[in-house]
Amino acid sequence: QVQLVESGGGLVQAGGSLRLSCAASGSIYSINAMGWYRQAPGNERELVASVTSGGSTNIADSVKGRFTISRDNAKNTVYLQMNSLKPEDTAAYSCNADVYTRSMYRITCWGQGTQVTVSS
Repeated sequence: QVQLVESGGGLVQAGGSLRLSCAASGSIYSINAMGWYRQAPGNERELVASVTSGGSTNIADSVKGRFTISRDNAKNTVYLQMNSLKPEDTAAYSCNADVYTRSMYRITCWGQGTQVTVSS
């Protein structure tokens, strides 16, 4: 019913930047919060950043000052701008959305994930 498609991952040197995008499509009535999570091998998945439909953001302390989350409600898209990347930012990044479908079901959707690798 609802799909999230991420793009923008890749390999970058430490200190570099990447911008991730996640577009939601399908039977969408509205989207509440959208967010980005990451999981490195051997680690638990952690919240990186989230943004409400009104634009309020929550940023993990580990990336505060380096990462920025934003969204375009008209395009049902959330972005993660990642600057000053560090090797410890290497992980699989997934987007997440809290969606009300046109059938008025509330569901949590996940993207397939995109790999970010930061070389030292």
